[in-house]
Amino acid sequence: MKKLIMKLIGMMGILVFVYSCQQKSNYNNVDEIVAEAMETTQGITAEQLHTKIDNGDMILLIDTREPAEFNAGYIPGAVNIPRGVLEFKIDNEAFWDEAMLYMPEKEEEIIIYCKKGKRSILAACTLKKLGYKKVYYLSDGWKNWEMNYPLMYEKNPDQSAHTSSGESGGC
Repeated sequence: MKKLIMKLIGMMGILVFVYSCQQKSNYNNVDEIVAEAMETTQGITAEQLHTKIDNGDMILLIDTREPAEFNAGYIPGAVNIPRGVLEFKIDNEAFWDEAMLYMPEKEEEIIIYCKKGKRSILAACTLKKLGYKKVYYLSDGWKNWEMNYPLMYEKNPDQSAHTSSGESGGC
């Protein structure tokens, strides 16, 4: 019996070791981090997003670019939450109240985009780790949307690049 328990403990130790090695801890560059995040996160095309918008699907569209990038042009209905503060704002009820929107539920469909796609891949991966179930990133980001749908965007030219002083979290 003692041998059996020792074998089980040994096998569990090996499983823990193997599992802990599955996620790389050191990377040579950001592209390696993005590639790893892509393995667990699904993208959608600009065409698929356009169809969802046309069909009136219930989605939360998050633009993770910085405010100045967002104000220059964004997909209609998008909420601007820069990548650096997304984790702090996604479940911050005061943020959503100020935006006059509801705070997203873990089961809601969330589509994230940035300029080219890399920030949104990392943001989508992070939201999945926080327990959000239906999180997607827009493949090739805003640039692809702007190229395919040049007349379907909004902008805030009068907005400054500064955010409110009540912001918390992030760097």
